Amino acid sequence: MITHYIKIAIRNLTRQKGLTLINILGLSIGLACFTLFMLYALNEFNYDRFHKNADNIFRAYRWRQPMNGEDASGDSFMPMPLGPAMKQDLPGVVNFIRMQESWGKSFIKTENNVMRIGVAYADPEFFDVFSFHLLYGNPAQALRGTHSVVLTKATAIKIFGNENAVGKTLQIKTDTEFESFTVNGVCENIPSNSSIKFEILGNYLFLTETESGKRLMNNWHRSAYQTYIQLQPGSSLAYDETTLQNLYNKYHSDDLAEMKKKGKLKGNESPVTYKLQPLRDIHTNTKINGEVDPKNIWILLTIAAGVLLIACINFTTLAIGRSAGRAKEVGIRKVVGGGKKSLVLQFLTEAILLSIISMLIGLLLAQLFLPWFNQLSSSEIAFSFTQFPELTWVLIALTLIVGVIAGSYPAFVLSAFKPIEVLKSKLRLGGSNFFTKSLVTLQFMLSVGLIISTFIILQQLNFMRSKNPGFNKENVIVVDASGMNTKKIYPLFSHALQSHPEVKGVASAELGLGGETGWSSSSFDYKGRHKNVYEYFIDPDYLHVMDIKLLAGRNFDHSISDDTVHSVIVNEAMVRDFGWTLQNAVGQQLTGYGENFNPVVIGVIKDFHFRPFSEKVEPQMFQQFSGYLSFKYFVRIQPGEPSKSITILQNEWQKIAPEFPFKYSFLDQDLDRFYKSEARWAAIVGCAGGISIFLACLGLLGLAALAVINRTKEIGIRKVLGASVTNIVKILSIDFVRLVIIALIIATPVSWYFMNQWLQDFAYRINISWWIFVISGLIAITISVLTVSIHTVKAAVANPVKSLRTE
Repeated sequence: MITHYIKIAIRNLTRQKGLTLINILGLSIGLACFTLFMLYALNEFNYDRFHKNADNIFRAYRWRQPMNGEDASGDSFMPMPLGPAMKQDLPGVVNFIRMQESWGKSFIKTENNVMRIGVAYADPEFFDVFSFHLLYGNPAQALRGTHSVVLTKATAIKIFGNENAVGKTLQIKTDTEFESFTVNGVCENIPSNSSIKFEILGNYLFLTETESGKRLMNNWHRSAYQTYIQLQPGSSLAYDETTLQNLYNKYHSDDLAEMKKKGKLKGNESPVTYKLQPLRDIHTNTKINGEVDPKNIWILLTIAAGVLLIACINFTTLAIGRSAGRAKEVGIRKVVGGGKKSLVLQFLTEAILLSIISMLIGLLLAQLFLPWFNQLSSSEIAFSFTQFPELTWVLIALTLIVGVIAGSYPAFVLSAFKPIEVLKSKLRLGGSNFFTKSLVTLQFMLSVGLIISTFIILQQLNFMRSKNPGFNKENVIVVDASGMNTKKIYPLFSHALQSHPEVKGVASAELGLGGETGWSSSSFDYKGRHKNVYEYFIDPDYLHVMDIKLLAGRNFDHSISDDTVHSVIVNEAMVRDFGWTLQNAVGQQLTGYGENFNPVVIGVIKDFHFRPFSEKVEPQMFQQFSGYLSFKYFVRIQPGEPSKSITILQNEWQKIAPEFPFKYSFLDQDLDRFYKSEARWAAIVGCAGGISIFLACLGLLGLAALAVINRTKEIGIRKVLGASVTNIVKILSIDFVRLVIIALIIATPVSWYFMNQWLQDFAYRINISWWIFVISGLIAITISVLTVSIHTVKAAVANPVKSLRTE
């Protein structure tokens, strides 16, 4: 019986090639869109599950309870001795892995080349705990030597041109010198859903042999490393708060004593403790350095579901629109004994068959657009049924659900036709009923909502990009000198550039500005109050080159040696936070900053945005203490075409540091990276809005066809009585325009509410303008009128005699 239904379905689908093509196209696009978003969600929610021991691996973190008006916070950067202490003191700990992630890019030297590649370090048992597959080398021995390294496949090819690099040597610049390392293993490229990433992985014990490592071996106050532990199966240690608290108390007794002395402890309860975070929780837990907010993933899935719903509605309206051609078929089938159940099953079979065809085409489209989607979402997802085994049953279930949802209403409507009325041509089609109009209104409501959201996101994005951050970001080139002997290189580089008229000024700082550049902060107790301050090392030329306004006091001075010992410059936000004023800030001492060390404020600068506009300006302190180094050089060039200036910088760099590649960026582009997330949201929501409008128009096209069929004789009579083409088009279009206007009226307050909630996450934000809703409405109305005109104009210019002969 099912085979018979399939044959009838194929016959009907091939008979109406145009409508079938529109149906398949609409569903294919909707399914492709939803499949890509679902693949993204599966990737994000299943980070790190590929590890064999994933359920027993935890990351240690420090949890601070709310105190002094601050929020509770988690921090995953741990002191060096924590891992061994956990293995020694805690029950159920099988192994521990300390890891230093790659801090920027290190210089890697081979016989003929020097390049920048990230270098991470981990304990030798790394491949025993984590399931990263080695293509070459022995996992148990890969990191046993302190000068052993493991490369990923891509890194091995990049450095040596061959993926099997075992036994080869390379040099890594550590501190001021290059040291030789031997490749003991080549690892398969890191999966896209791994929170642990590396290009080159060295032995963590190498760090303990360095001068800084020796100082940190037993230092519980310097936290810079990730610490993972593997527990015995069934261990409850991760939930044993008392044991973990006792561990913290044991090794931080001096901190607790100091807090008690200052009256910060209530009884003997410590506000800080160690906790254990499941490995698979790391990526999506934003409270503890997580990368992705699960809320955003669900929002993306909801948007994709909305697009797919529009495609299903489109299928339904088109199926009802072509019901005129199926009415007599249904009547005859009922006369010869066909029951409603068999008819419903037949029409559902057609819908599911269409859904299967659409899913196959949708998968091809998804595969085709996956590289573009990866670029859009800043991910590296592979369409892999091995990596995502649940993808198979999810796609099968999705195909069946879409087929049933899209085909149910048409199936029950068509199967309910009365044979006598059909055969006597008394049937009036139901395509213009309330239900169908509601579907089209819902389509355009979702589409208009996405268009409005896109405009608001773009307006906020443009606001943040164009707003003056408080310094001159234009025409500044940032040169990256990290990993080099900057005390030697910078004076030579700066002096060389002064002879070129294309260069207006040069300054240096420890850190850059903008997204992905990092920042440094200091925490200290000032007069009994805990203070957090962003700290920047700069030189005396920085304020001038960056055009930062000095409000009180003075700038650093090359001729005053004391400025490199205890002088600091602060911003307005720090003045307010510390309870000072512009009049008395200069001369204030920062007590509690360090042992026997109280820096003195020599100047106050106007607030500027060194963090994104989603955050308010925080307290900031500048210093040029002699123990710090500058790794970023800020070069202000003349306005205009920058290519000549870049060439000058490259040439001077090659003269001074020919062995190191010249790496630079533009400051305004660095700042734009703050807003990658918002730009990604604008692109995703905009694409979804465009797709939804296209699919909604396909549904409108079907309704227009239905309206023309139902009113063919009316059109003929109106033309005979003298109605013009314009009048007829207006009569036929007004109902559809009314639906779009209703959708706009509903979508406007709903969109305003949700986008206003979204804007609350920004410390500096736009006010939603009325013109956004007007433009969105005009776009929707214009597109709908043009879509409906395809059929209405054709009907209006048709021969009225032919229209009057229509049965």
